[in-house]
Amino acid sequence: MGLIADRKGNVTEEVSLQDRFLEELYGHAAGRALLRFLVTPAVSRLGGRLLDSGLSRVFIGRFVRSHGIDMSEYRPKKYRSYNDFFTRRMEPKARRVEMAPEVLVSPCDGRLSVYEINEKASFSIKHTRYTAESLLQNKKLAASYAGGYVWVFRLCVEDYHRYIYADGGTVSKLVWIPGVLHTVNPVANDEFPVYKENTREYCILHSDNFGEMIQMEVGALLVGKIRNHNRGIKVKRGWEKGNFAFGGSTIILMTKKGEACPDGDILENSRRGIETKVRLGEGVGRRLSH
Repeated sequence: MGLIADRKGNVTEEVSLQDRFLEELYGHAAGRALLRFLVTPAVSRLGGRLLDSGLSRVFIGRFVRSHGIDMSEYRPKKYRSYNDFFTRRMEPKARRVEMAPEVLVSPCDGRLSVYEINEKASFSIKHTRYTAESLLQNKKLAASYAGGYVWVFRLCVEDYHRYIYADGGTVSKLVWIPGVLHTVNPVANDEFPVYKENTREYCILHSDNFGEMIQMEVGALLVGKIRNHNRGIKVKRGWEKGNFAFGGSTIILMTKKGEACPDGDILENSRRGIETKVRLGEGVGRRLSH
């Protein structure tokens, strides 16, 4: 549970059954003991096999109703499994990608918080201190992001779980960092440094408009699969980069000093500990003049 703002400035408290369950799991010693088993990749793979099976179709209708999902936004299809439904494709008209070169766009639907990276290349998410090096597992690369921003896009189960490139440019090979699979719900961050323990994968994007930036996908509880496409070296803004299998997940952008600044409402909300709800393709920041 936590405070969520929309782009009109309305702030509400988001509380769900998932939030209550995770608060119980992470908030008590017995639950944390169980987590040692639940967060392993093997458990996630087992859950993934179940949700890939035809039997899992029985969960789809109830999920749509309980989360109020507007299925008119999605391409009509007969789903083979729950995961087939979970990675459903939107109709092209359902999301508009802002193409103005000075605007940095959201790579996904989700809840956004931004954090300044200090000159020692460290930053805080909630009450947990991170370093860019612990996130990237690369000391030299991490140091180059000192003074920039970390953009954390948290996806919930009801969100669209396909994501795009935040800008066009040339991309590096994907870097895979193995780990466990905690939930990315804020309650977990109070107990575990999830963004340096969880499985994640990233590329370096030499972007057309914002210099060199990192785009990273972070797996989460019961998300055993980060499915990135092989798009080649040259990509365009708005191209699909990949998708997540079932569960809440996170996408992280890192931008360098002097390249981009978050929109004022997002920056202020983040300073107040409020996440901002954003949609795939909408503007979330601006290019700084050089």
